[in-house]
Amino acid sequence: MKAFLLFLVLGGLMGSCVKTPVSGNLDTNKFSYLALGDSYTIGESVKNSERWPVQLVAKLKEKNIDFSEPKIIAKTGWTTDELIAAISKESINQKFDMVSLLIGVNNQYRGRSSAVFVEEFKSLLQQAIGFSKNGKKGVFVVSIPDWGVTPFASGRDKESIAKQIDEFNSLSKSVCEKEGIVYVDITDISRIPDPSLIASDGLHPSGNMYAKWVERIFPTIIKNYE
Repeated sequence: MKAFLLFLVLGGLMGSCVKTPVSGNLDTNKFSYLALGDSYTIGESVKNSERWPVQLVAKLKEKNIDFSEPKIIAKTGWTTDELIAAISKESINQKFDMVSLLIGVNNQYRGRSSAVFVEEFKSLLQQAIGFSKNGKKGVFVVSIPDWGVTPFASGRDKESIAKQIDEFNSLSKSVCEKEGIVYVDITDISRIPDPSLIASDGLHPSGNMYAKWVERIFPTIIKNYE
């Protein structure tokens, strides 16, 4: 009974302060960007300007590569199947110059099977490719960060969490390699033991952490616009 109550408490925290999906304002004279994901993409517990998709667009603009505000379909707590359902409800009828996908942490957190995860990930990746004006060239995937290093995970089996996240990431990376999709591994950054890289909720990345992700992502993206 105590274990069940603990699960309910933790589940509530992981899904707390839920933010609704955000639709960016698209300008047809600018490059467009669709970001698909969960709390990490919507930027739980950070300002809008600190979300990594927003920081990435800002960095591209510094190089005179003019992007519209990113369209973000993401929500705290979403698993792969929930993201699939949300995309369906959005009825997206346009294509984007750039599409990103970061999903899976809630599959791991809820104890979902890795076999189901990889099949749903494959489906999401094909959708991402379908949304891209440039096919596979316009898509990139970001690895799942390790929440086990955060204060929120205190008292939990951090080695087990890390092992499971590494398994999920290994599966998604393998899919990306087979499909010829850029895969950006930021998991090592998420494991840096620095309190300034954790948001005020003790669980999600801070704007500083997201900035480090963008530094890792940027070199793989800029190649398409040089």
